[in-house]
Amino acid sequence: MLLNCLLVGLGGFFGAALRYGIGLVPVKEACRFPVKTFLINLLGCFAIGILAALAAKNERLDPKLLLFLKVGLCGGFTTFSSFALESSELLQSGHTGLALAYVLGSTILGVGFVLAAQFAFR
Repeated sequence: MLLNCLLVGLGGFFGAALRYGIGLVPVKEACRFPVKTFLINLLGCFAIGILAALAAKNERLDPKLLLFLKVGLCGGFTTFSSFALESSELLQSGHTGLALAYVLGSTILGVGFVLAAQFAFR
């Protein structure tokens, strides 16, 4: 258990540092679209998709390596990748209604909670 926590923490460190590094890349100030976060989310989704596909094809992949990469690295880079993977798993398992509720609920309620917190603590 402790080793798993250390693997996730170490992967999270590298993922967060990578995210921070990408955040330092200059973008035109006139661009209001959060392009860096958008690209980070897409890259994280692609990476976790590759990992999930490889894990499904090869049962001999070390579960600790997958923990380090999926939960640690991808999770530290962007939790959106985990959200996207979970959503795709719900869709692939035929739980379309749950997937829709998860995607819409997370998005709408997530933004709503941020707005509520900002309003409450101004």
